[in-house]
Amino acid sequence: MRPADVQELGEGDPGEVALENALRKAHMAQQLGTETELVLGCDTLVVLDGTIYGKPRDERDARATLRALSGATHEVLSGLALLGGDAPVRTTVVRTTVTFRELGEGMLDWYLARGEWRGRAGGYAIQGAGAALVKEVEGDYENVVGLPLAALLDICPELLFACK
Repeated sequence: MRPADVQELGEGDPGEVALENALRKAHMAQQLGTETELVLGCDTLVVLDGTIYGKPRDERDARATLRALSGATHEVLSGLALLGGDAPVRTTVVRTTVTFRELGEGMLDWYLARGEWRGRAGGYAIQGAGAALVKEVEGDYENVVGLPLAALLDICPELLFACK
């Protein structure tokens, strides 16, 4: 894994933003590697009523984001971009719907104290304590975690045969 430090977009059509950010990450990682390496870029966004919620800047921003998501249904979008090898660029965008419970101040205090919100789109990690914030998930759970494996295999089925 080679994280790519790129300037991410934060405004625009959410699907296009997620895909463009994934492409930027993949291109940056590709520049750091070799031409024959297969490189995956992935970007995950949380979207509520057309507003993109990326990674909170600080705890105050995380609290505001979680308050906005409280009791609401939002989308988690992941853009995937696969580059390298002999194949053309392969891309996809995955959408999963997540409904949050009503979050009171006590629940927000409890969750924010764990620090899990850091570096997480929408300020939560569903695979950790953030699961307590979630009432319902429709679609690919792995997408909410951050890497939609089924979609990755759809655009690159040969990955199954590369694993030993």
